[in-house]
Amino acid sequence: MKTLHLDLGERSYPIHIGSQLLTRAELYQPHLKGRMSAIVTNETVAPLYAKQVKETLESLGQKVCVIVLPDGEVYKTWETLQKIFDGLLRETADRKTTLIALGGGVIGDMTGFAAASYMRGVPFIQVPTTLLSQVDSSVGGKTGINHPLGKNMIGAFYQPAAVLADLDTLKTLSPKELAAGLAEVVKHGAIADVKFLDWIEAHTAELNRCDAAAMEFAVLRSCEIKSDVVAKDEREGGLRAILNFGHTFGHAIEAGMGYGEWLHGEAVGCGMVMAADLSTRLGGITDADAQRLKNIIAALHLPTVPPSFGVERYLELMSVDKKAEGGEVKYIVLQPMGQAKITKVPESTVIETLKATRAA
Repeated sequence: MKTLHLDLGERSYPIHIGSQLLTRAELYQPHLKGRMSAIVTNETVAPLYAKQVKETLESLGQKVCVIVLPDGEVYKTWETLQKIFDGLLRETADRKTTLIALGGGVIGDMTGFAAASYMRGVPFIQVPTTLLSQVDSSVGGKTGINHPLGKNMIGAFYQPAAVLADLDTLKTLSPKELAAGLAEVVKHGAIADVKFLDWIEAHTAELNRCDAAAMEFAVLRSCEIKSDVVAKDEREGGLRAILNFGHTFGHAIEAGMGYGEWLHGEAVGCGMVMAADLSTRLGGITDADAQRLKNIIAALHLPTVPPSFGVERYLELMSVDKKAEGGEVKYIVLQPMGQAKITKVPESTVIETLKATRAA
């Protein structure tokens, strides 16, 4: 097991990465403040792992309830969030109850938002079971739900007490889910570490087959990069926005298609192709750089051609973006490869990218 520490002063916490962590009682114990825990999971993950985690918590003397939600991005809503509150209130959970987010990014985001809101704040532990959640969404304290008009527009910054990334859970992922997580791995290399991007390019075959050693390094390096950025800018006042590389276009794809049609990582992968094209138009990277990034994304079995909604629809969808200020959208671009910045872009240049990538 490898352990990183995200340094946020009194909100600091460990990120444990390794095998057979779900049943390591000593990893949960320091973060259990009361006598009760609530596991929040979904219909897909519950049959695989809920029993193991429940028994591990019970071995520590915890009273444990399990709240099972429907699976999928389409359920990342107020209505599903209510089901978490329903379960906590039914079990008379108090403010020392610890929530356990057992699942992928949707479960992690919603459980974190519920933890931030229930009794104005209860502790929670992230136990991510997908690659995407292990390398990205479980780290950094972003929580929330979707709205029909915009993704993740309702939520809170609320840090977990710990992250337990059990690499064994990746063995049950479908190739589609695995690829979705690899998109966020590529993102970390593109924005912060060109040598890591070189490593990804050289190890696409191992990553595609979920090789254990390759996965451990990919998760570890991704968490190191994200932790470093979050420690410098916890609430996305500036620097942290670079972690949204590819997301402005990607979120537009998700919303335009209807949440759940494309996995988040698929949309981000394609969004990075679009953001790389935009970067070339601003002089940040070369055409060869953009093509290289596109080739890596394609080699990881991610889509590189966006759905065609037309110029006006894309501009409308991207206007509902957390980085927008005064009605003006900001974009994350590469300058050069391995570095990123947030910037305003002339609408005419964005339209050129939409047309060039066949989005319009």
